[in-house]
Amino acid sequence: MPISSRLWIGLLLSSALAVAPLAAQDQKPSGFNGLGMSLGTLSRLSNAQTRSISPENFTGEKGSGGMATEGTGAKAAQDLGQGWKVSPSIHIEPQKTTVLADITGPGAIQQIWMTPTGDWRKSILRFYWDDQQQPSVECPVGDFFCSGWGKYAQLSSLAVCVNPGSAFNSYWEMPFRKRCRITMTNIAPQRMTLYYQINYTLTEVPADAAYFHAQFRRANPLPAKQVYTILDGVKGRGQFVGTYLAWGVHNNGWWGEGEIKFFLDGDREFPTICGTGTEDYFCGSYNFENKELKQYQPFSTPYSGLHQVIKPDGLYQSQQRFGMYRWHIPDPVRFQQDLRVTIQALGWRPGRQYLPLQDDIASVAFWYQTLPTAPFPPLPDEAGLEVN
Repeated sequence: MPISSRLWIGLLLSSALAVAPLAAQDQKPSGFNGLGMSLGTLSRLSNAQTRSISPENFTGEKGSGGMATEGTGAKAAQDLGQGWKVSPSIHIEPQKTTVLADITGPGAIQQIWMTPTGDWRKSILRFYWDDQQQPSVECPVGDFFCSGWGKYAQLSSLAVCVNPGSAFNSYWEMPFRKRCRITMTNIAPQRMTLYYQINYTLTEVPADAAYFHAQFRRANPLPAKQVYTILDGVKGRGQFVGTYLAWGVHNNGWWGEGEIKFFLDGDREFPTICGTGTEDYFCGSYNFENKELKQYQPFSTPYSGLHQVIKPDGLYQSQQRFGMYRWHIPDPVRFQQDLRVTIQALGWRPGRQYLPLQDDIASVAFWYQTLPTAPFPPLPDEAGLEVN
């Protein structure tokens, strides 16, 4: 055999041997379950199955999107027919509950986008994990997406984004083992319209993965000389991962001297973790003030922000209102048995004496824990949810 022929055959064999391990690798089951996604895991192959629920595919089933022949876009698509945005949204009538998702696991919610119309305080989101009757998430949709005052404010963080014109986005990973059920209840007197998309994966869930929780509370006004409770009654093992506050100030001065406190695993009178001030906990300082402009300085970062500052309009609104968030993503607050979280409402008297405040405070606590979920306090009624 000529040397050139032997060389050519050798090159072909070398190429085949180099490709063979790659081909075999593609056929092997992946050990990566597709959870905990980041830039560092994007290149990893996985056997996880990507699915998505929206009004164009209510079940998320494979190959079932865009099949609607009736829906809120049917009139606009009447000359185009099936597959042309026939069902992009839903209506929810007053006092009605709609199931947005009912998924058989195991898997995890990875991203949620929605843009609800109407009063964001009167549209209630609930999440149920693994056939629990008790919701693990119960929260007005606006507050869940850090928009408790019912007005748009840009928010750019790792866990939640609020984008123009009223686009709510959640990036909390929410694993479940047996079932995930998500509902929306409209308690307003008007019909609401909802565009939404819930992106999830069907995959193995590790044994040490806890369940996502979110709980809303409000005090208006906060009783005199009482602390505001962000979270209480938690039983189980888990980690606290975030706080959102919608704070309406009832006086004319500074309102953020109060300390946040985390009572962990049997703490009674005194907490294990005690902050130094409200703006300090939300990763700001010195009254959130722009020293040059002598005014509040809004900011929005991956882990914390004072993203909303609503000034009095002088006619119908005489108080300042604020929206702020703090995500414990690199520094979760871990508990083994129980958890309680409180914050003080403090301003100043003349002479530099603390002034307990009676402000309008609403909050959402975000955490992961083992099941079962302890019952939540009842939500305020429609009047108690009112943004006024």
